[in-house]
Amino acid sequence: MPPKIVTVFNNKGGVGKTTLTYHLAHALGEIGKKVLLIDLDPQCNLSIIALQMDAIHDIWTPEDRYIEDFAACRSAVGEAQFSQDVSKPRSVHFLLKPTEDGTAELEKLPPPVPLTANVAIIPGRLTLHLFESKIGERWSGIYQGDPLAIRTATRVRTIAHEYAEQNGYEIVIFDTSPSLGALNRHLLSLADGFLIPCSPDLFSVYGIRNIGDALRTWRKQFESIFHFISDQKRSNFPRSFVKFMGYTIYNAKRYSKYENDLNLAKAHHNYAVQIPATIKESIESHNMIQLKDVADKSIGDNAVIHSHNTFPSNAQKYHMPMWNLPDCGILDPEDRSSIGGNQHAFRATRDAYHAFARDFLKRVELL
Repeated sequence: MPPKIVTVFNNKGGVGKTTLTYHLAHALGEIGKKVLLIDLDPQCNLSIIALQMDAIHDIWTPEDRYIEDFAACRSAVGEAQFSQDVSKPRSVHFLLKPTEDGTAELEKLPPPVPLTANVAIIPGRLTLHLFESKIGERWSGIYQGDPLAIRTATRVRTIAHEYAEQNGYEIVIFDTSPSLGALNRHLLSLADGFLIPCSPDLFSVYGIRNIGDALRTWRKQFESIFHFISDQKRSNFPRSFVKFMGYTIYNAKRYSKYENDLNLAKAHHNYAVQIPATIKESIESHNMIQLKDVADKSIGDNAVIHSHNTFPSNAQKYHMPMWNLPDCGILDPEDRSSIGGNQHAFRATRDAYHAFARDFLKRVELL
């Protein structure tokens, strides 16, 4: 069965998108789902959270020569060395480079990097902007049914399906950059669903409006494409346009002394309560999953809306979910007292993210 492809998206940075993506994947893995993360943000923040720097170095360094000219490098190193190179984890740009260069695709996919028994990642790479440029160059060719243009437009989705078929992934999550550029137009349109993490502030309210405007434009563009290309070429794209699955307020400060349903300071609460109405005004109902209260409250019934303070930075430092830190046994001396003193709060994040993940799965079933 094909996987469900989801992207966590906001065109405003600093909303905790990558932290949410990383912890959601681990929560899904812990409740029995097989998940593949694909880091498609040229800033590589998800890879930085998930992997040690030495591991990223070991993935990137052998790829450098391929990024210059994939076919020429493959010819120069010979098939024995090339086979050895693709037998180890590689970045997403390495996987996309043959498409970018217009050469033959890989006969064998490199293995993803396992994070747990149920969660794996295809790391990002800072050079991914080169692939984004190629998407822009070839965009007009899609309307003429140009095979290379269509391949460029849909290759990320094809790769996700191929990895899922080989490894049994049920959910593939695209991590994206905070922009409405050419790459994200494709990534969002190639996904089955998306969710929006947002801060309770003015910027997120306006960001949601921008997303709604972009979705209307992108939907019209893809409907035009489908009108011009053949059914066979149409099969490379999703059967229907991406669906909004819900939102969550994220990284908001808790102020329990204020008596409101979200336990937020008045300024934060003022913007938080605007988000549902803004979503309904900005994102058309046919671009949403068929769930009555999809935009009424945060996914997981507000399970993860409040700030975790310094917990995410500790998770990044040790490359593991927040809730595993108290019992990991590898804490540096300077972190033992702070994490040990807050161990109950660290462990409690597991229940919060599991609640979020269970609600997320209900929404995935509606895609």
